Amino acid sequence: MASAMELSLLNPTVHHHGIAGKAASQLPARRAFSAVRFRVRASAAAPPAAKPGSPKKRGKTEVNESLLTPRFYTTDFDEMEQLFNAEINKQLNQDEFDALLQEFKTDYNQTHFIRNPEFKEAADKMQGPLRQIFVEFLERSCTAEFSGFLLYKELGRRLKKTNPVVAEIFSLMSRDEARHAGFLNKGLSDFNLALDLGFLTKARKYTFFKPKFIFYATYLSEKIGYWRYITIFRHLKANPEYQVYPIFKYFENWCQDENRHGDFFSALLKAQPQFLNDWKAKLWSRFFCLSVYVTMYLNDCQRTAFYEGIGLNTKEFDMHVIIEVNRTSTPCLYHELCVLVASLCSVLDSFWTTAEHDNSDNCTP
Repeated sequence: MASAMELSLLNPTVHHHGIAGKAASQLPARRAFSAVRFRVRASAAAPPAAKPGSPKKRGKTEVNESLLTPRFYTTDFDEMEQLFNAEINKQLNQDEFDALLQEFKTDYNQTHFIRNPEFKEAADKMQGPLRQIFVEFLERSCTAEFSGFLLYKELGRRLKKTNPVVAEIFSLMSRDEARHAGFLNKGLSDFNLALDLGFLTKARKYTFFKPKFIFYATYLSEKIGYWRYITIFRHLKANPEYQVYPIFKYFENWCQDENRHGDFFSALLKAQPQFLNDWKAKLWSRFFCLSVYVTMYLNDCQRTAFYEGIGLNTKEFDMHVIIEVNRTSTPCLYHELCVLVASLCSVLDSFWTTAEHDNSDNCTP
């Protein structure tokens, strides 16, 4: 779940503490966005030369959760069980789910995420602002993948009796997300850091989304993740001088996990025509697409230095991703925004200009 689940622009008002596995009705509601902190061990600064025989010192720092921080999600699991009950929902295409299950069981990337000495060597060479920005990229990416792991794992557990095939697919997707999060967290160790994922599970707030919104958001998240990863991979393959860290070399296979997850959510949406076909569904899907795109754009504009560091133009990169997601996803989710690319870009620029202005006002003494 690469990026698009950062739906802060939807301004959800209900948050839950604790694990995603608790039923939403049992969790206390909270209002607004109060700051919550999670632990990141050590420092992002370049490591000092260690004295022979002396243990490596590891400090601690804290990172605040902001409006654009990757979020953890929970949903109405009882409603999910009803949606995937074949006796209630005659639209379920079990043959399609059976085929998807075999695809996930194959586990094409089982031996893909194997590190080599290049990782630590590249991290030690990275200095200055790029090093700090890259650490933030790893932190955010790891958090987003871990968020997907928790949600998918709980869905796999809750749907076991109702629909064992769908439940097993969710469990296998949680396997993928855990693998991604672990790989990213090992990347942080190259910079003498590590996210405390156990602490994250307990301390982070969980934002509640109804099942249909979970479907919209996760479908878009996976498809956007695919296009972001494959675009970066192809760019760096053509421009190896910007290959500052070997994790990008893994993106070609990695993005296929995202694509398979997106295909599964496409099947889930097709099995729930009420989420796609009436006028309310079409408005909701457009709203979600616009919200996801704007959030992605604002996040990336805040981190232009990262994309410039790997030789990309941030705005051109985001518009390419938006165009490709629209082009390849329309048959499943009706989210053509009926605007020219230039018009959408203008809207996104307006959002970014407003955000920058608000930030400068807040910094004024």
